[in-house]
Amino acid sequence: MAKANISIDTGDARYSSGLAAEEAKALLEKFGYNTISGKRKTSAFKIFIDQFTDFMVMVLLAATAISAFMGEMTEAFTIIAIVIINAILGFIQEYRIEKTLEALKSLAAPLAKVVREGRISVIPASHVVPRDLILLEAGDRIPADAVLMEASNLAVDESLLTGESIPVEKSAHENIHIPNSMEPVNTGNKENMIFMGTMVTRGKGKAIVYATGMKTEMGKIAGMIQDIEDEQTPLQKKLERLGKYIVYTCIFICAVVSVTGILRGEDLFTMLLAGISLAVAAVPEGLPAVVTVSLALGVQRMLKKNALIRKLPAVETLGCASIICTDKTGTLTENKMTVRKIYAGESIYEVTGIGYNIDGDFLKKGKKVDLIKCPELRLALQISALCNNARIGGKADDKYINGINNKRKNYYSYDPTEVALLVAAAKGGLTREILEEDFSRHFEIPFDSDRKCMSVICRNRKNENFIFTKGAPDIVIRKCNKILTRRGIIDLTPEAMANVLKINDSMAMEALRVLGVSYKQLGRHEFEGKKHDLYGMEEDMVFVGLLGMIDPPREEAKKAIQTCKMAGIKPVMITGDHKTTAMAIARELDMLDDSKKNENGSDGVVLTGDELDDMSDKRLMKVAGKVSVYARVSPRHKLRIVKTYKKLNHVVAMTGDGVNDAPAVKEADIGVSMGIMGTDVTKEASSMILMDDNFATIVAAIEEGRVIYSNIRKFIRYLLSCNIGEVLTMFLGMLAGLPVPLLPIQILWVNLVTDGLPAIALSLEPPEKDVMMRKPRERGDNIFSGGLSKLIVFRGISLGLCTLAVFVSTLHFTGDTIRARTGAFVTLVITQLIHVFECKSERKSIFHINIFNNIYLVLAVLCSFIMILSVVYIPFLQEIFATVSLEPRDWFLITGFSFLGPAAASIFMTQERATRARDTGMGVVSPRTRDTGTGVVSPH
Repeated sequence: MAKANISIDTGDARYSSGLAAEEAKALLEKFGYNTISGKRKTSAFKIFIDQFTDFMVMVLLAATAISAFMGEMTEAFTIIAIVIINAILGFIQEYRIEKTLEALKSLAAPLAKVVREGRISVIPASHVVPRDLILLEAGDRIPADAVLMEASNLAVDESLLTGESIPVEKSAHENIHIPNSMEPVNTGNKENMIFMGTMVTRGKGKAIVYATGMKTEMGKIAGMIQDIEDEQTPLQKKLERLGKYIVYTCIFICAVVSVTGILRGEDLFTMLLAGISLAVAAVPEGLPAVVTVSLALGVQRMLKKNALIRKLPAVETLGCASIICTDKTGTLTENKMTVRKIYAGESIYEVTGIGYNIDGDFLKKGKKVDLIKCPELRLALQISALCNNARIGGKADDKYINGINNKRKNYYSYDPTEVALLVAAAKGGLTREILEEDFSRHFEIPFDSDRKCMSVICRNRKNENFIFTKGAPDIVIRKCNKILTRRGIIDLTPEAMANVLKINDSMAMEALRVLGVSYKQLGRHEFEGKKHDLYGMEEDMVFVGLLGMIDPPREEAKKAIQTCKMAGIKPVMITGDHKTTAMAIARELDMLDDSKKNENGSDGVVLTGDELDDMSDKRLMKVAGKVSVYARVSPRHKLRIVKTYKKLNHVVAMTGDGVNDAPAVKEADIGVSMGIMGTDVTKEASSMILMDDNFATIVAAIEEGRVIYSNIRKFIRYLLSCNIGEVLTMFLGMLAGLPVPLLPIQILWVNLVTDGLPAIALSLEPPEKDVMMRKPRERGDNIFSGGLSKLIVFRGISLGLCTLAVFVSTLHFTGDTIRARTGAFVTLVITQLIHVFECKSERKSIFHINIFNNIYLVLAVLCSFIMILSVVYIPFLQEIFATVSLEPRDWFLITGFSFLGPAAASIFMTQERATRARDTGMGVVSPRTRDTGTGVVSPH
């Protein structure tokens, strides 16, 4: 597609008449349709096929082929059935959650008003071309990137691009610069530019299109998302490494058994088959299915906590997040402007309550005040509600002033600043309905970006006329010559004006958006004489007060951030808002550490987009650990920030709601989008969706992710210990020249049935008390870290030796191979069922834990025990599994050896704890507190 590099002569007469039809057609052919190209939808078939690309699944498929080659068709069919069941489970979960929406296309305006050949035409937005003259008014979605030629009281909601909910005032410039479509544009700083997908909230305008389709700012974001490749999650990488370890082990076992047999004079082909059979037995066939079931159950638990997981492996990834990059507006804050402070009658009042809930009080020095006793405060609220165009669709007595579910559509005209003023007045009982019973509006002087104020002329029941004004404090106060005080109306002296402006500056320093209010009673002759010069009425007014508002932090966000810090996770605010506002919110949330300074001594906790542009990647990596807030940033900045933290070996979570967040959300290890306020684009790019837009839900999801990973380690410990025990039993038996201790069908039964149920039950283990007190794991952390491999090997050896001991003892005393094999089979199962309770904790032995706090595990063990009894005592199952009924003396031998393992393991764990304590006492630093040199504690 060609670049839109346009040169415009604003004096060219044809720009008042628009393009000619032939010219528009030629431009459409040159630049293409004004559409956003999204990624191709993933088919259901591909989602299903992707379930077979996991390395462990491919190992099982190889095992199936080997079993079939050896003629073990029962084993082959059983393994392939497990693989297919696992694939079906994964497919159902992903297909049900995956919402392949063509989100960017749905955001584009379906229709656009353009001027062509001197006539206004309504055309499909996809047919808008560069150089088109478009017409805009309140409620229109902007169809393409354009530069304003004319603007009248124009304001645009750019939250989809910048993330900031306050509409941006727009104005036309005399000297128009049309940027090249490839030129970077900071959407937050261009008052004469408008962008595709944003919404006109007020006023009218005319603009010349300079970029369409993928060349628009929204199109560039779409391209950034498409350019980001999906990466394997940490869990997928760890399971792939585990699969490789198993394959290498199987090859080694096969080689050793084959070579040993050949050296003893056995037939080459027979020993190769024996070695391959043993290697296949070493593969934990149930592991992929147990992992899939564990993640699927985690998804369901998270959904109950309002976190929707779109990809199964992402469940665990959030649990090892060490950095959470979060947007400010709507994520950390309410996304609802709220009046916090009011200055009136020489007093400052605090306003309680958050968001659009009209429950709130007015406090003076911490004490509640009555509006009847504070006429100056009451008048300030009255003016702010009357000089206001926000209209409410809900009932006047609704608890939430904007009606059900806080939907913006309940406003006939939406402006968050005006809504905040209405809510503040309603807290004092001054609802719009009540005020309009006393005052009727007759004229309005609309807000203008040059005048920076708005006025209305109202008449009360006594037929008295008043002009009420609100706007920028420095503008409003200069229209006044009087000020309302506790003593009444007095002259506005220079000292009084200076004091008001000082209070205004103080409020602004707290990141409050401040408006001033004033009024004047109009005499009958003045009103009649100036009807045709309304602007002339805005003079000699009475200054009433200041109202300061902010988009406040969520009540639960501060607690959630403290929990993150306690868990070793660094929260980082990334916002398009101004530095002062971002810092104020961050301080209120206790996100800033003012003790951290840059090398030059300046404030090092906040960086702006401009500062990022001046900073090299090497420098950014050095200071990133000190930064808690990034302000006035663009989408490309967000993407760069996420990539920087990933280079520092952190697992990065990125939250977002607007289109501007989508590239960084896609790039992050775990992308988190907002379910209510989030755009479809960001949801499509994310791995997890917060259904309630609540930052605290992230903390719950992190905890769930950590619990899931901890439980995955538990059942991997269980399954691998069991497999080591099985392999060791077979391996030593073959080396000793004994009959085969276990038949393939018996091993398969243990791997798939006896091991499977307890392993799944382990995935339902309740969280340990300190799960959110631990540091996060490193990106490359081995799944066997923390001494887990020692526990697996030690317990696997004890399982194998106990099983082989029962086999040899029974064979020695009875000479009955089938009875000895049955005894070994039962011993293997019982030792594993005891061992599953040991796997509940990595630090405590079975004798020091509560084995009954997971009812699912208890039931799974009982079920497995009943099944092994069935295999041993039910005649037709005896024939299938080649078993015989055991006598009491057999059970005495089995029980004795089965409990040797836990006793030995308890002694081993005691020794390990003593060793770790000794190492700590000698000053050995734990890897969990290693500093990366970035100022951020590296997780491990």
